Amino acid sequence: MNIFGIQALIDVVCQIFFVLLAFWAIQGVHFERFLPIQEKQGKVLIVMFSIAIGFLCSSFFLSFIENIKNLTLLF
Repeated sequence: MNIFGIQALIDVVCQIFFVLLAFWAIQGVHFERFLPIQEKQGKVLIVMFSIAIGFLCSSFFLSFIENIKNLTLLF
């Protein structure tokens, strides 16, 4: 395996992990109390929020790790 394949695998696993983590965290929030939505729409909303939050968190952590690796080039 080359380095690009390993990096792509790490990216995919990290994104899936953070989406699942966001989905688990959002399960405690009951949107039906705040918004007049139906049950199916609420579930789709939760999935979309989970994907958005998970993507943002994984992008942050992956870029943070990449920047840490690039700091070694300074020295």
